[in-house]
Amino acid sequence: MVIGELPHLPYLPELPARGVGADIIGRAAAVLVDLPVEVVPSGYRVAAHPGMDQRRAVDLLRRDLDAFGEVLAGARPPLVKIQVVGPWTLTAGIELMRGHRVLTDAGALHEFAESLSEGLARHVADVAARTGADVIVQLDEPTLPTVLAGALRTPSGYGTVAAVPESDARDLLATVIDAARSASGRPVAVHCCADRPPIGLLRDAGADLISLDATLLPADAWDEFGEAWEAGITMMLGLVPSTDPRAPVTPLDVAKPALRLVHRLGFDRSILAERAIPTPTCGLAGASTTWAVRAMALSAELAKAFVEPPESWARP
Repeated sequence: MVIGELPHLPYLPELPARGVGADIIGRAAAVLVDLPVEVVPSGYRVAAHPGMDQRRAVDLLRRDLDAFGEVLAGARPPLVKIQVVGPWTLTAGIELMRGHRVLTDAGALHEFAESLSEGLARHVADVAARTGADVIVQLDEPTLPTVLAGALRTPSGYGTVAAVPESDARDLLATVIDAARSASGRPVAVHCCADRPPIGLLRDAGADLISLDATLLPADAWDEFGEAWEAGITMMLGLVPSTDPRAPVTPLDVAKPALRLVHRLGFDRSILAERAIPTPTCGLAGASTTWAVRAMALSAELAKAFVEPPESWARP
């Protein structure tokens, strides 16, 4: 379905409903080098040795790569996209053996970032070899705003983890972005579909593309958004519903937040063709199969409309 609807830039699908090893943290665990994890009642935890949970995550990823490569064999797109959790969401979602989150330990934090960077390089090489295509990496950081706000709960649930300074968050994320770019030779995207994504931080960390939910973007984020566009950043605008809408939607319906944003920021609409990529608002894991296909098709329709706007798209 992905390759059929997005032939020019298909992505390696993630199917988290399969359970342990298929969710966002488990998927990254399959990429990490020499840092095995296991599942405990409170979630993922660092393990002394690779066990059943680690093997399951690796097996699921390999099976997905096999299927992806087989279906792409006759298509040969110029680019494919892979996505993996970024360093802050990763280390917020895994506990150390003594029960604290990895990001609370500076040594462990940097060890995980290094392991993720090394694993990403191997993963990119594997995907490129299987598909014959160049690879674009997307780092998913849904938890980053919570980390910055000091609102991340401790594993016990009785307290919160101290806020991480923006400079520290930026610098660590930058090391992984640089590693991904070096491995792929292509631009790197960072995705955060929180209602207040740290756009300035992501830009300063070196993201070439920033992916966000444009339907949630508050007015106090508009300046940061505009500055990112002016700096040449391509914005991946989450516009298409990620789950089945209650009523039918048209390309104009889903385009309206982008059109209003361009108008309010004073940009010419041509910027949507030059530096915007329409996407679903977040992941499609909660969508029906029918809507997942429609959402991808609608994103593609919207991309064409950004380049050649229909006459019906009157200025809002």
